Amino acid sequence: MNVIFAVVFLGAALVFLLADPEGFLPAMLAGGEKAASVCLALLASYCVWLGFFQVLEKCGLSRRLARALYPAARRLFRSEDRQALALACQNIAANLLGLPGAPTPLGVAATQKFLAAQNGYAAEMLFVLNATGLQILPTTVLALRAAAGSASPADILLPTFLATLLSTLLGAALVCFTALPLRRKKRRPA
Repeated sequence: MNVIFAVVFLGAALVFLLADPEGFLPAMLAGGEKAASVCLALLASYCVWLGFFQVLEKCGLSRRLARALYPAARRLFRSEDRQALALACQNIAANLLGLPGAPTPLGVAATQKFLAAQNGYAAEMLFVLNATGLQILPTTVLALRAAAGSASPADILLPTFLATLLSTLLGAALVCFTALPLRRKKRRPA
């Protein structure tokens, strides 16, 4: 992948250099400056939300939320493993809040526990829920819109919630639907 990006960059730079040699260096510097400012805005957003998640964890709110979600998660993931379900619930809660980077280690740990218990269905469901990414507060997109100078960066909250809700419901339904034939095969005597 790095080779492809390098070839594309070098090809574009060569074309730009041949087409407008005087504008090449100023354009490169302006692009680098803009990239650095966006990176700093994202870094600030990540620091704030990861700090927020750490505060939630230290005061025990994330464990309480996981405990409150446990009955629904038990049915959704078809698992009795309390530790794996707690990790999965914390992963989903972090995704709901749009906390960048925080859900990944929780999701990996939950998936490892589900797979160790030979519960492929739960691992698949967690993967789909992460991929569809139901979000109440898309903090990364809000930070990018604010960094780009948007007059009202929060205008995307309702459309984002509705789109991710629809994709999450559809993804979960497809996982349940594809798991039905497997359950029927297991019930039939050989």
